[in-house]
Amino acid sequence: MLGFVLMYFVGKAFYNMAKKHEQSGWLYAILGVLSYYAGLVLGGVLLGIILGLLYPEFIESSSELFLGLLTIPVGILCCWGFYQILKVKWEKEFAEKERNKPKISDIGKKEEDLYPTQNLLPRNTNIEGETPEKNDGFRF
Repeated sequence: MLGFVLMYFVGKAFYNMAKKHEQSGWLYAILGVLSYYAGLVLGGVLLGIILGLLYPEFIESSSELFLGLLTIPVGILCCWGFYQILKVKWEKEFAEKERNKPKISDIGKKEEDLYPTQNLLPRNTNIEGETPEKNDGFRF
């Protein structure tokens, strides 16, 4: 029952964040739940290896419910990490979109004024940063 409750809240959090950032809500809700279960599996494997090497009698004497409850924090941590990675990525993309949107103060200006052309070719400069004048006798 605890698994269903966690699946609901994890899926809802990922769904809401995906919709906020104009992404596919159901896809990321499912990926969020899968990240939780991947964390559970990872936690179970790590717990089995560590306890199997250090305390083999602990695994044999403990109940499966207790060992399953020990893996829940690892699942939550993996899910939270995936959530934070997506959040940072989407916030950066959202900020980039907002920066590239036209502003109200730009209404009526020419495109050349908004986006001036830049000389993309490298220039020859000397040590002081000045460009030397080239005098080869030709003028255009």
